[in-house]
Amino acid sequence: MGYEQQEFLFYEGEETDRDTSLGPDGEDAGGEAEQETVDPLSYDRVLVFFSGGKDSVACVLRLLDLGVPRDRIEVHHHLIDGREGSDLMDWPVTEAYCRAFANAFGLAYTISWKQGGMEREMLRDNQPTAPTLIPVDGEMVQIGGDGPLGTRRKFPQTSASLTTRWCSSYVKISVGAAYIVNHPKFLVGRTLVVTGERAEESSARAKYKRFEPHRSDNRNGARVKRFVDHWRPVHLYSEKDVWTLIEKYRVAAHPAYWLGWGRTSCMLCIFGSCHQWASANAIAPEKVRKVANYEREFKVTIHRKLSVDEQVARGVPYKMDPLHVARAMSTEYTESIIMDDWALPAGAYGESCGPT
Repeated sequence: MGYEQQEFLFYEGEETDRDTSLGPDGEDAGGEAEQETVDPLSYDRVLVFFSGGKDSVACVLRLLDLGVPRDRIEVHHHLIDGREGSDLMDWPVTEAYCRAFANAFGLAYTISWKQGGMEREMLRDNQPTAPTLIPVDGEMVQIGGDGPLGTRRKFPQTSASLTTRWCSSYVKISVGAAYIVNHPKFLVGRTLVVTGERAEESSARAKYKRFEPHRSDNRNGARVKRFVDHWRPVHLYSEKDVWTLIEKYRVAAHPAYWLGWGRTSCMLCIFGSCHQWASANAIAPEKVRKVANYEREFKVTIHRKLSVDEQVARGVPYKMDPLHVARAMSTEYTESIIMDDWALPAGAYGESCGPT
């Protein structure tokens, strides 16, 4: 298939320091938040990059509140670990939860990933970064994989720099951009990309623009024209606002929240607190042991001062119901997304460890 791959500097996923105004997740962090009024109904499609966490759930629910037709909304999830055997970092249930959420609301659901996921990139040794897999006409199509040789041989580390904290750029940001740049449907009409960053999360995210052209936008291109805007509809929401909206629709939160996590990212998120590392070790010691062994092999720790083993030793595991543990560690999600008797999960308003 001859998908165009020009006029875009970031489609294969190499991180770059060319723009020092980029925020910790690669977005423009310069200037004050805009006051534009966004009309999502004016777009031909709305692409929600969906992690399964509370903020991405709230993004979809706000679109529904605003009357966006469900047949225009696409819930798109990036598989952090890919589908080639690696299950190192993410919650086993996340993909199934995201699919169940989309199905419950009658929304299109798609996925993409870097071949081999984060682990393959971490182990890269004089090799190009892996190809990206994107959905086209019901099949997963391979994009890229023939870039320059390079060596990684270390975990991403806790940092605001995408060069150092490369997981966001490689398995999320660039994968999503590759989907838009290489799928022909985005050359037709207007696309609105929606993500769930909130100003309350950090001082850097507070500076993100609420509305701007997406990094894949090429509306003024001489040869290829692609109209793509980027909206952060919950940027000004407090955590209370988010949970209030989720309660309104009676959505059951991702199983990680029921275990005590205040933020649903990877199970072994590099920003995890000592308590979260200890909790992960209590329910998946083999995964934590593998990460600790990699730290020793690379002679580079994830945290600037503490090894994973030291973080586990300093933390106290959450009090976790075995039923919720089983749900979080399953690759299937069989519970109803809509709760008849809605309740806040244990992790609500808890430790929300993430990019600063």
